[in-house]
Formats: sequence, structure tokens, C-alpha cells
Amino acid sequence: MSALRPEENAPTRVAEALLLVVALALGMGGMWMVGHSIDNSLPEGFWTYSIVLAALAFTAHIVLRLRAPYADQVILPAVILLNSVSMATILRQDLAGIDGANASRHLMWTALGIIVACVALFVIKDHRSLRRLTYTAMIVGIVLVILPLVPGLGREINGARIWIYIGNFSLQPAEFAKIAFAVFFAGYLVANRDTLALAGKKFLGLQLPRLRDLGPILIVWAVSLAVLIGEKDLGTSLLFFGLFVGMLYLATDRVGWIVIGLAMFGAGAVVAWSIFSHVQLRVNIWLDAFNPDLMTGHSYQLVQGLFAMSYGGMFGAGWGEGYPEYIPFAFSDFIYASLGEELGLTGLLAILLIYLVIVQRGLRHAVGVRDGFGKLLAGGLAFVMALQLFVVVGGITRVIPLTGLTLPFMAQGGSSLLANWIVIALMLRISDAARRPSALPTRGALADPVPAAASGDAIAVGGAGPVQAETEAGAGRGATPDDATQIVRGVDR
Repeated sequence: MSALRPEENAPTRVAEALLLVVALALGMGGMWMVGHSIDNSLPEGFWTYSIVLAALAFTAHIVLRLRAPYADQVILPAVILLNSVSMATILRQDLAGIDGANASRHLMWTALGIIVACVALFVIKDHRSLRRLTYTAMIVGIVLVILPLVPGLGREINGARIWIYIGNFSLQPAEFAKIAFAVFFAGYLVANRDTLALAGKKFLGLQLPRLRDLGPILIVWAVSLAVLIGEKDLGTSLLFFGLFVGMLYLATDRVGWIVIGLAMFGAGAVVAWSIFSHVQLRVNIWLDAFNPDLMTGHSYQLVQGLFAMSYGGMFGAGWGEGYPEYIPFAFSDFIYASLGEELGLTGLLAILLIYLVIVQRGLRHAVGVRDGFGKLLAGGLAFVMALQLFVVVGGITRVIPLTGLTLPFMAQGGSSLLANWIVIALMLRISDAARRPSALPTRGALADPVPAAASGDAIAVGGAGPVQAETEAGAGRGATPDDATQIVRGVDR
């Protein structure tokens, strides 16, 4: 009998290196064009920014070659491209003297984000180890969400209380809470998804779970409502609730959860609109942005962003040729409008496509990874990034009310940039597990004959018991008993 063995040679990741060169060239080209448009010379700090970005990008590339050689080769270059383009945009605003725009600070946060992502790849050798932190992640997420409500620590800015200040250092804890909640949902749902999907009574054709099975999830749902009520932050509440419903659907494959989720959020939004003047104002700005009474005050930022994108037209005014100084917070909340003015609709669509590539790769690896926890975690992280993208771009383009969230990897650095680099590190770690040749035998890869009784990780060709061998191999890789159970059931739904 012949044994089947996996391929042992790791990929050289040449494609990733070449894509990184292209991404960095586009970012450096943007900075070069900014300098020549404004001062007809290279902008101040051009070589520093370029060399540091290149060093950070290829450091991450080397870390992946060492610690996750089978990881996706497109995700890192796509994120570096977004960071490089945002670097050119913020440098352009910094050179124009816009208050708050600081290219050096953005580079510092980018460096910190990439370093933390590299450390995460070294520390987290197997994403399944996070499953042991299921309830710890829930507690950490709740604490992070509540922190802005602590007197003396949280501070209300522009009507929302979502920041904490420690000396001169500010942080938005909700950005990290979404990661903690994704880990909690993945761990809890992979252990209870059959109960949630099948147990309980039916109501109007929907399978409702038992209350005791939903307890921990309802706690997190209540926290998301508390965010809306206590912190007046519609965007973060929508993000948490969307993550909650999306991962429930991924775990149970029940469309009813989408219906229930939309109904619950709709009811909560109506109640919030009737109670909070802050939410009423956001809705009025959305519905009647060009009202003269609002244009001179509350809707000024939104209207200026719309005018800027209109001025950009199809191909944009060109790097350095726009007027971002007329858009409040053009370097953070409204950086998408600033990009639209100078890169046009074509540039905005290209940026959206890059985001969609990252989300698509994340969902693809959620399908490919072999354990249920990894499937839910990768799917949840990809979904929450897509949802945040929709909420931000939808608010700026007046599809939905403004929420105050920032565009991942593009807005000037801070807690959002740091948290989203951690998300990318987790995506890369899961993609490494999804693409890595299984320790299980692979069909068609014949090797030297090995006695079936002498090898627990080989399947004899023509022999019986592949499920048993697969289960033993999964356990040999450090899989939990539940992982083995999922393999026996058919490698997860």
C-alpha cells in the first residue's frame, strides 16, 4: 500500500514582493506629484516617508515568509497600497497647512500598526489558540466599550462620547472591541451553532433559539444598545450589531436571523431617533443637507464633501490641485471626499475595489480553512470590514446618515489604523492555515509504501477509515475535540 503525503516546499512569495513594489511605487508617485503640484519640487520628507514605508512593507513580507509562508499574497500589498495612497493625501494636506493634518504622525501610527501585526503573527502561531479566550474576549470587549463612559476618562467630541484620554494620548476603544467581540462570537457560535439553529420553537416560519442558548449573545447585544444610548454613537452601535447578526447567519445559515436582525435594528433606530436629539440631527442632515439653515452649520461638512467630489468629476483635479482646506476633517472622517476631489470617480472606484479584494480574500479563506472557529472568525472580520466601509462611504455620499466612523487604513493614523492592522494579521494567520497543505494525506500525492499500522497520519490507498485518520491528524495538529467532531461531520458547514 502507498501512503499519501502533503507537499513540503513552502512558496517563495515572489508574487507578494512584486505587488508590494507596485503598491509602493504608486504611493511614492502620489507623493511626488503632490510636491510638484504645490512647490514644483519633491515634497519635504519625501525620501524619509518612502524609505520608511518600503522598510515596513518588506519587513512584514519577511515576517510572513518566516512565520506564515502559505498566507495570502494579495492582502498585504493591497493594505500597503491603501496606506501609501493615504500617506500621499495626508502629506498634501500637511503641506497645505490644514490644521490637524500631520503626515509624520500618520507614518508613526502606520509603523506601529505594522509592528503590532508582525508581533501578532509571531505570538499567534495557530489561530485556534484564540478559541480558549472566548469568554475572556467577551469581557474585554465589554470593558473596552464601557471605558468612554467612565468619568474623567472619556470625553465627548462632536456629540459622541467614544474617546478616552490618558494625558495627551487619545484612544477609541471600540475599534479594539470589535476584534474582541469577533473572537467571542466565533468561539461561542462554533460550540453552540447546532443548538441555535435547530433547538427552540418556530414562530412565523422562523426557528427561534432557546433563551438560555442566546444568553451571552444577548448580553453583547445589550451592550451595543448601551453604546447607542450612553455614548450617542450610532456608527459603533451599527458595527457591533451588524457583526452580531452577520456571524449568527454564518454560523447557523438561517436567513431568519437577517430578518430578525434588521427588524431589531430598525426598531432600535426608531426609538433612538425619537429620544435623542443627536440622532435626530444626523437624520435631518441626511434628508435635508442643502437646507440653508443647516448648510451654514450642521450639514456644512457633508455639503462641502459632496461639492468636492462633484468638482473631481470622472478623473479628478489631480494630486495637489483640489481644495481640501474647505472640508472639515478632510484628513480623517472625510478623507474619502478629499480623495474624490483629486482622483475623481475613477480613483474612488479603484480604492473601493482594493477594499473589496481584501474582503473577498478574507471570505475566501473563511471557506477554505478547515476548522469551524477559523471559518467564523475570518468571515466575521471580513464582514465587519465590509460593513465599516459601507457605513463610512455611505455616510459621505449621503446614502445613509453620517456615523463618525473612519475609513480603514486611509484616515489619519490612530486607534483605527492600529486595530485594523491587527485584523489583517489575524486574516493572514487564518489564510496561512487555509492554504497550507494539510497534515492529512492529499489525493494523488503518492509516496513510498508505509504500513498502515505504523503511521497514524497516512491513509492507505484503497483502505478504509479516512475519517478516523483525518480526525487523528487534526488532533495531532493541536485541534480541539470539537474540531475533530466538525471534521467527522463533514469539514464544517
